[in-house]
Formats: sequence, C-alpha cells, structure tokens
Amino acid sequence: MKKITFAFFIFLLCLKTSLQAQNFVGGNIGQYSGIFGVLENPALAKDDSYKLDVNLFAVSGFLGNDYVAIDFSDWNSFRDGFNFDTDLSRSPNPRNKFFGNGDVLGPSVLFQLNSTSGLAISSRFRTFFNIYNLDGEIYDLASSVDINSDFGVTLEQLSGTGHGWGEVGLSYARTLINSNQLELNAGVTLKYLIGGGGVFGYSQRLQANYASSNKALTTSGSLDYAYTEGFENDSFSLSSGSSGLGADLGISFKIPSSDQSLSSYKLKGGISITDLGKVSYDNSTFFDYDLNATINSDEFRNKTLDEVLADNYPGSESRRNLDFQLPTAFRAFVDLPITSGLFVSLQTAVSLREFGENPSSSLINFITLNPRFEKKWFSIYSPLSFRQYQSGPAWGLGFRAGPVMLGSGSILSNLLASNSYSTDLYVGLRIPIYSKQ
Repeated sequence: MKKITFAFFIFLLCLKTSLQAQNFVGGNIGQYSGIFGVLENPALAKDDSYKLDVNLFAVSGFLGNDYVAIDFSDWNSFRDGFNFDTDLSRSPNPRNKFFGNGDVLGPSVLFQLNSTSGLAISSRFRTFFNIYNLDGEIYDLASSVDINSDFGVTLEQLSGTGHGWGEVGLSYARTLINSNQLELNAGVTLKYLIGGGGVFGYSQRLQANYASSNKALTTSGSLDYAYTEGFENDSFSLSSGSSGLGADLGISFKIPSSDQSLSSYKLKGGISITDLGKVSYDNSTFFDYDLNATINSDEFRNKTLDEVLADNYPGSESRRNLDFQLPTAFRAFVDLPITSGLFVSLQTAVSLREFGENPSSSLINFITLNPRFEKKWFSIYSPLSFRQYQSGPAWGLGFRAGPVMLGSGSILSNLLASNSYSTDLYVGLRIPIYSKQ
C-alpha cells in the first residue's frame, strides 16, 4: 500500500475514508422516509406514517472530483481488466478539487410518543474529506505519473480536511400548530460526538516549477498541516477519548389535504440547520514547513510525506489541541403530491462553512428534483441533482421495498456519460411498522 506522498491529502484521506459518501439521495424525503428524514430535519421525527421505524443498518457513500473521470459506459474496459493509467481521463488544472463523504447509520429507532410528539435515537459513523485548489500536474508528479514536459504552477489557498467521527443522537419533535389549514412541527437533535481522527493542511501560496530534463522540482512558499494523535499510523479509532457536542434544528409544515385518497397533505416542506458543533482532540501534531527548495521528483516514489518534508525542507513540529468543525449546512425541501401515488420533491443543501475555515468539513452544495411513485410498502424514484463543482447533472435511480432500500443518485448519468467525475451508492435494511392511517 502506497503511503502519504506530497499529494498527502488524496492518499491519506482515501485510505481513511473507504466509504465515501449526498447521502441516501432520493430516499430521505417522502411520506415514508422515517428515520432517514430525521437526519435531514429533526422536525420530521413527528411522523404519522409510522408507529415504529427501526433501522438495522444503512450505508451511503459519495465520491467526486474534477480531476479524473471514468467511462462507466465502456464495459469492455472493466471486463478486460481496468487499467488506471489508460482507462482514466485526467483533467489537471490549477484548482482541482476532490471531495467525498460516507455515512453509516447503525441501529436507530423512530417512534411516536403520542399524537403531538415523536422521538428518535440514532447511531452513526461519518467521514468527510474536502481538498481544494490542488494542482493536477503537481498531483500527477507526486503520484509517480511520468511527466515528460516542463510546467510551472501557482497554487493559491491550497487546503484540505479529512475527518471521521461517531454520533449518538437523540431527536425530539413536537406539533406547535394543528388545524385544518396547517400543521407546524419543530424539532431538535442533540448529539454526543466521538472523535475518530483527522488531518488538515493549508498553504496560502505555493509556487512550483518542474524541469523534466533533470526531474528538478523547485518550490517556494510554506505548508502547514496537522493530524490527530495516531492518525499517521493508520490508528483510526473511536476509542481515542476525543469527543464533542453537536445539534440539528428544524421546522416542518404540512398543508392538510381533504382528499385522503391522494395524500394526507397538499404540500409538505421544511427548513433545518444541521451539524452544529465540533470534535476536540488533545495532543495533535502540527507541522510548519518552509518549501523554498529544489528537489528531485524521484523523492516522491518511495518516501512518505513526512520523509520528503523532513529530508528536504526546514520546518518545526509542535503539539497542540485541535478542534474539527462539523459540516454545518442549511437545508430546505418541499414535497408535492401530483396524483395518487405520484409525488415530486425539491431539496437543497448549502454549506454554512466558509472556504478556508480550517479545520472543518464542508458539504458540497446541491439541489435535487426527485419524482417518485410511492406506496406504503414500495416506492421507486429517480432523482436529478445539480452539484457544486460538477458541470452536468447527476441522474439516479432508487427504490424502497418493505425493509430494503437501495439506490444511487448518479447511476443513470454515469452509464450514459462518457466521463463521470462523481459516483454514489447506498443500501439500507430496516423494520418498518406503519400506522393504520
């Protein structure tokens, strides 16, 4: 297994986040979203559709970038053996971005306390990584890709964060208004956060010039990076003793329908702020390096990042406390019944973390239009998403059949496109006990 190179974010973060996760795309908003709706908006814990919704296990992963693409429609490349050197399409530029997140929802339960309030208990493990403004040619060089031409690049505000943590959440929602014209609910989720580990890095300005004739890489600038205790040795554990507190806040509404054969509502919607909070780590390692030097690019072939930096650049090391901020976001949705069994929803999320706010995870902004056919024991949906940093839409397909949920927010667009820069997949198993309504 190749260790951390100069492009340390990619290798370390992909190693640590083997599940990259937009989460449960298409399956988290609807009449029977249940516990998955609570993850988007805690006010949805007040849910008349369920007596009890028990999640046994669910996992969702998302991975994207604007540097390398795969042609999923070319089945021959997979059948004959996929070659990473020839079957990938690379698009290096001075501001390449890499991003992903993973969400494992463990044993969780949603139930109604009475006619006006609901309660949910959830357990989760989540990973996020975000890398911004990493020049693709520098990444190629550090990845031992043969480069036969000279280049010069300037990296502005290079930054990256990778973080993994666990959550135990308690959600409560209550009806504030209940009339023939409006049902208004409010909810809150309080979370105990358990740190797994993290890494981040930042360079305000980094210049690099490469001479292919003698493999000389000349750099100028500085690099700051840090990792939590044990992270550099593949020690990624929820037993580190690091912890924190988090919260989600939300409001939802329904406009009741007089035609119950169509739906229980004419319109449903809500807004929420999710992932307020942070995880604190003691005794984290900080490095500050002066990168004004010339080195041979072969240094990257067999050395770790620490070895390359320590052998070639002056720097300092210190121990400090480190706080990783959660990926705070504003979310909103509306859901409209069209005819019996047929619905369409519109959902969006916008990151509330500022660029360069280190170390913090940040959500990739998106807006999703999701038509679906939905009954109590079955639903099928085909979400169409527009995601930040992606030039085209992502088109997916998913279904829920009794206890099983399976889907992807990008499977159809990936099969149709010649170059795919992102992919996602989710699967879940639950025990639903529906209300008699």
